[in-house]
Amino acid sequence: MAVTTLDLLRHGEPVGGRRYRGHGVDDPLSEHGWAQMWAAVAADSAVWTRIVTSPLIRCRAFAEALGERLAVPVDAEAEIREVGFGVWEGLSPDEVAARYPQMLVDFRADPVGRRPERAEPAQAFYDRNVHALKAIARRHPGEQLLIVAHAGTLRAATAWAVQAPLAEVFRIKVDYAARVRLRYQAGRPWLELA
Repeated sequence: MAVTTLDLLRHGEPVGGRRYRGHGVDDPLSEHGWAQMWAAVAADSAVWTRIVTSPLIRCRAFAEALGERLAVPVDAEAEIREVGFGVWEGLSPDEVAARYPQMLVDFRADPVGRRPERAEPAQAFYDRNVHALKAIARRHPGEQLLIVAHAGTLRAATAWAVQAPLAEVFRIKVDYAARVRLRYQAGRPWLELA
């Protein structure tokens, strides 16, 4: 049975630095963010047969530039966009702490049950990302794909692979331009750390 490789790559640093961007605020990559992305793919880029990207500009712009350089197709997949952060969207961590101190305390204590106001439910985010990753793997059996996405997508993929409880994914720190590799075979993901 064919093994599909899913190399997930978080976008680099956006203009404006650290913020709760979610899918409502879409800043482009900073110059440093572009450098992070090129460095992250330097060793492996010749192996990818296709690139799948979040439609948000902080992912899509790099995916399209890399796709052009490698002469491989690039597909946008709306379902792997970042989680919606509701009233926190566009705010820095310091701004969230100043404006919503109790909400932040509640979120840190229970990131699944105590979401920011108007935020996307954690289970809905996880479900749409896992559904999208399964569909991508099934559409491209035996291929090695690069998926340019968000910290939340990498967390969801990791939790899916190891069957971790949803509340625990918020304990995973995902740096800019971080990578996770999944091998997908017979309907199951396997996490590969190199």
